[in-house]
Amino acid sequence: MYEDWSAGRITEYNFNMLSEKYQGEQRELDAKIERLHEAMEAAAQTAVDAEKWIGLMKQYVNPTELTAELLNTLIEKILVHEAVKGEDGSREQEVEIFYRFIGKIE
Repeated sequence: MYEDWSAGRITEYNFNMLSEKYQGEQRELDAKIERLHEAMEAAAQTAVDAEKWIGLMKQYVNPTELTAELLNTLIEKILVHEAVKGEDGSREQEVEIFYRFIGKIE
């Protein structure tokens, strides 16, 4: 492009326009590369977390009782939502369990 401009084959206006377009494309590609790197790192972390979860599950494969140690090892947090009373007088309460390394299982 610079050679064409210096040789007079394209005008300075066209050179500047093409140069700006090229720089815009470079910025877009740099941003895309960054997003792809982040996605790769997230996928790698997911794989590591899955391996950790498998290791924990092997350790506690056949529990005979639910202990505090077992809960603290396998569960990250438990969310207990407010109870909702039904028309028939029954109560329903949503409980969400978030497991270590894998999150909430639907």
